[in-house]
Amino acid sequence: MAHRLRIGLVGSGMMGREHIRNLKLFPQAEVIALVDPVQASLDRALTTLGAQAAAVRTYGDVEAMLADRTLDAVLVVSPNHTHRAVLEPLLATNLAILCEKPLCTTVEESRWAADLAADRSALFWTGMEYRYMPPVGRFVDAVRDGAVGRLVMLSIREHRFPFLVKVGDWNRFSANTGGTMVEKCCHFFDLMRLIIGREAVSVFCSGAMDVNHLDERYDGRRPDILDNSYTIVDFEGGVRAMLDLCMFAEGEAEQEAVAAVGDRAKLEVTIPAGVLAHSPRTPLGAPKAVTRTAVVVDKTALAAGTHHGATYYQTQAFLDAVASGGPAQVTAHDGLEAVRIGAAAELSARTHRVVRLDEIG
Repeated sequence: MAHRLRIGLVGSGMMGREHIRNLKLFPQAEVIALVDPVQASLDRALTTLGAQAAAVRTYGDVEAMLADRTLDAVLVVSPNHTHRAVLEPLLATNLAILCEKPLCTTVEESRWAADLAADRSALFWTGMEYRYMPPVGRFVDAVRDGAVGRLVMLSIREHRFPFLVKVGDWNRFSANTGGTMVEKCCHFFDLMRLIIGREAVSVFCSGAMDVNHLDERYDGRRPDILDNSYTIVDFEGGVRAMLDLCMFAEGEAEQEAVAAVGDRAKLEVTIPAGVLAHSPRTPLGAPKAVTRTAVVVDKTALAAGTHHGATYYQTQAFLDAVASGGPAQVTAHDGLEAVRIGAAAELSARTHRVVRLDEIG
């Protein structure tokens, strides 16, 4: 491609600005259009662009951008509940699209998007940053290369800070987010599918809103998003996975931990330490044979975002695919399946029962 890749961003909030900071690191790409109905968000995004802002036009909706600008790719970084409306005109074009997780807030809308994406020749990529954290990527490769033997158990822990304040506080309500298990945890359900290489069969989730947002009211409405949960997912072939989520544990030094246990060894990685610990099985009483490997992340990538360098590496892979015509590493179907597991977990938490994936549609 002779020219620089011309990029439009739909959504210029916190995550939109993270994408801008990362896109600025790639000389082969330039942001030329921003879409957001909130002027204050557009102003902050233009400030983030710095000198590059002079080449950018801003719009209140996607249709206006498409009518005015010639683009190569569009990044959808708008609030979850807007994805359906935003994607409709975009999917009718031949533009490459990266749509941030979750694909949509409901299974029905996510399936609509996945079906349309499958029928077009242009690139469609679901944004799943956690795949692209370098220590997590090394972990995934090691497990799939047999580091633990036959995988039996997979566990993911995220102990972190509460949901951040967003424009209009849209993320306080499940109707806007799809629920915490869709909004936040689709990342982890996507990782489970990636590592295990099979589809989920059933989900049991025990969760509630016990600490965060209890005293908040928005036009008299109380937030309804889970702030902690345990979720067990059974996969085809008998592998079981567990997610341990707590969103009032911001004092924890290691925000994420992913552990795989097989018939020959255990492998665990923690973030932000970025250390992989490999623990082969040993006879009772014998010395342990644990090996630890630190995965170094480029400081520039770390500084450009809040996802341990992942946004940088995902952006690099996406831009390479746009330029070369290569396939998406994370498809719309991947986005759909992550939403399906999240929706099953939300239903399970509400009904206090195991939910089979074939109930979800």
